[in-house]
Amino acid sequence: MAKKQKSPHAGTPALVALDKAGVPHTVHPYEHDPSSDLSYGLEAAAAIGIPAEQVFKTLVTSVDGTLVVGVVPVDRTLDLKALAHAVGGKKAAMAEQAAAERATGYVVGGISPLGQRQRLRTVIDASALGFDAVFVSGGRRGLDVGLAPSDLVALTGASTAPIARG
Repeated sequence: MAKKQKSPHAGTPALVALDKAGVPHTVHPYEHDPSSDLSYGLEAAAAIGIPAEQVFKTLVTSVDGTLVVGVVPVDRTLDLKALAHAVGGKKAAMAEQAAAERATGYVVGGISPLGQRQRLRTVIDASALGFDAVFVSGGRRGLDVGLAPSDLVALTGASTAPIARG
């Protein structure tokens, strides 16, 4: 019996989720520089040569005590009030790092909106819909994936709203 070949992109739960769903995507590994002055997201955008407004960061928040994911362009900040409003909540704050890592199964700087340990309610900034492809963490520092925004919304069960500012 022939041994089943692994996908060349298998590895992180995000990539496994994309492969399992049969979603077309591109994989963009790069060498993460721990000494970089740039944020993880801006470092990724520069390393893969994609405009920062097209590369999105995944931020875990707490809205009225419930973990909620906000996905915004790396060159902008998450508007916590807008995120809370988008999910019908009153108050949002950034989640504690340990809680974010425990819930998602990823480390900060490599949190992907895809393949999270727990499926968290997710809101993607509406600007994502203006691109043919958006780029998000592939589940570890030094790895981004590109996919259609509609596929990102579908795979994460997300809603979209204007939640970025700056």
